[in-house]
This record gives sequence, C-alpha cells and structure tokens, in this order.
Amino acid sequence: MSQQAVVHAYRHLLRQSLRAIQFSKPARFTLRNRLRLAFRRGDAADFDQQKINNTLEFLRYATVENGLEHKIVKNLLFVWWHEAEGIHKKIGKKPVTLQEAEINITAYDTFNHQIRMLNESMGMCLPAMIIRGRT
Repeated sequence: MSQQAVVHAYRHLLRQSLRAIQFSKPARFTLRNRLRLAFRRGDAADFDQQKINNTLEFLRYATVENGLEHKIVKNLLFVWWHEAEGIHKKIGKKPVTLQEAEINITAYDTFNHQIRMLNESMGMCLPAMIIRGRT
C-alpha cells in the first residue's frame, strides 16, 4: 500500500477517534500516543482498507450515540491511560520482588488478547499491542 494511503488512514482514524472521545483532555493524549505507536510499529503490508473502514464506522457510532461502542472506546482509553501511567510511575524505595516484576510485565496481556479477538470478530484494527517498559 502506498505511503499516502497509510498517512490518510492515520489522519482519518485520529480525527474520528477524537470526535468519539469529544476531545477530552487526558483521553486525547492517550489516544494520540497509542495510535502513533501502532502506526510506527505496524507494517505497511498489514494495511487493510476494509478494516480501516470498519473501525471508522465503529468510531462514528461511538460518536453519535452513547451506546456500547462509546462505552468500549471509553474503557479502552481508561485502561490504556492507566497502563501508560504505570510504566512512567517512579519506582519506590522498596526493591521489586520477582513476583511483582512478573505481574507488572504480564498484567495487560489478557486485555490485549481481548482487543485482538474483538478486532478479529468485527474486522477492525483497534491498536492491541504490548508495551513493555518506557516508550
């Protein structure tokens, strides 16, 4: 796929997502960072226009009505915000045990798997990536 098509897809997804969250301040930056990371880590060969269209339609429904789509978007951004906050949180003076480190590493694996399954069943492309450490 051409570079211009990927840029247009990014812009359309960002614009429609911002409309869906009504440009709210903490969610706006979380969304921007997650979408940037998804497009930077992604491959142009994985680009599928039908998935982009399905995702845009999902976001349009989240914009228009306060229904299931809106709640999904709201909860996704809430969890992504907490995930990013946990990564950038200062380490306390107490040393982290091996069990705590393992929990911190794998805490969001199930959540990201659920997003991948939602994408697969609905033919969408919501960003479902594992963030380990600082980005």
